[in-house]
Amino acid sequence: MSIEADILLQEAKESIEAAQNYKTELQQRLQDLNQARKQVKGSATQTREVLKQHFRDLGGVLTKLLDERLASLLLEVDTIEQNSIRPLDDCQKLIEQGVGTADELLREGEAALRCSIGGKDDKLCSFTKKALQIQLDSLPEVPSLVDVPCLSAQLDESLLGVLRERIFSHGTVASHPPVQIDELTERPGGIQVRWCKVDDEFAAQDYRLQYRKGTSGLFEDVYVGQDMEYIVLHMDPNMDYQFRVCARGDGQREWSPWSIPQVAYTTLAPHEWSTGTEGYSLSSRRNMALRNDTALSRGVVLYSKAPTYFCGQTLTFQIITAGQVDKRDSIGVCVECVNGQETLQRDRAVCISTNGAVFVNGKEMTNQLPPFTMGCIVTFDMEMVNLYPVNNNLEGGSHKLRVTIGSGSREVVFDWLLDEPCDSLHFACSFAYPGWKVLVF
Repeated sequence: MSIEADILLQEAKESIEAAQNYKTELQQRLQDLNQARKQVKGSATQTREVLKQHFRDLGGVLTKLLDERLASLLLEVDTIEQNSIRPLDDCQKLIEQGVGTADELLREGEAALRCSIGGKDDKLCSFTKKALQIQLDSLPEVPSLVDVPCLSAQLDESLLGVLRERIFSHGTVASHPPVQIDELTERPGGIQVRWCKVDDEFAAQDYRLQYRKGTSGLFEDVYVGQDMEYIVLHMDPNMDYQFRVCARGDGQREWSPWSIPQVAYTTLAPHEWSTGTEGYSLSSRRNMALRNDTALSRGVVLYSKAPTYFCGQTLTFQIITAGQVDKRDSIGVCVECVNGQETLQRDRAVCISTNGAVFVNGKEMTNQLPPFTMGCIVTFDMEMVNLYPVNNNLEGGSHKLRVTIGSGSREVVFDWLLDEPCDSLHFACSFAYPGWKVLVF
């Protein structure tokens, strides 16, 4: 076969491969297109059902409220009517009683006049005395029409206009939520969720993050606040969790539509403190340690259950409560657990003391971070600079880790030299006095 034929054959193979790749890309785009179509149709169907149910519920509530108000007004009418008619009925009974008395008196008077002359004087005298006793000039008082109630209904005709305006402006349909989840990063026993605004004109006041285990069931709130990231803890490793976020506009009470749910899971086991160390009490999940009120008057180092911190991750400590300060107190990481130590400020360890001093292999650095306060957060980030010896003259070791310790708005960066490579590290803390409580994640 000639060189030209070989070239043509190679070009043909390359064209076939390019066509195959092109077809694969087109098929992938068709799948993405179908997924987008499914999202549009699915969200439209769900939105229709939400709107119908909401307005059905709203109509039911409005009808119930109107019926309750009508019943209240009708009861008020009945009460006024009964209270107003009662004195009129009493007055009518009094008048009817007077009319009866007058009729009886008239009959007696007429009978006295018809009486014979012999007994007429006695009859007339008796009649006159009786008439005087009845007080014929005393009449019951009948209230005038202006003094008795004349009921009427006072109805605000503007209410219908206000309701119409509020109803026609009630509810909106959004094609895109103003915030979306931007990044999901696995953390030991949790997921760090970050979100961002996708609508620059939306002024967000608060954010609301929800999650649920699996892809069914009810979502539950896990964070409400102004931050745009949050670490969700206490998650089972290798189990799918679904996350969504929404926002509330400045001065608004209603929340925005939810972002598109995102699924994530963590493969990292949660950080846990080691059990059984005298002087410390642990939470049920063993990620929070409290220096308790034991009789120990010296510092005690509490180590992690296992070396679960790996380079490339962020190790976070949060000071939940603070106790009395001792210069030996510290939190940090170490290569191995050494029992009987009173402080973490030793060889093959990196730590920060409660007053903000940074120690590397037991030596204090010149750079200093803010002292510990209740609620403060301290982070450790490490990356491998080189895995194998490159310079046997390096003082203190031939393997280098670049360490970043952050506290508050400040951080220090330095290189930590070790004699041997370390794939994972223990975390630890040491406190001399009770009252210190530390959460690790």
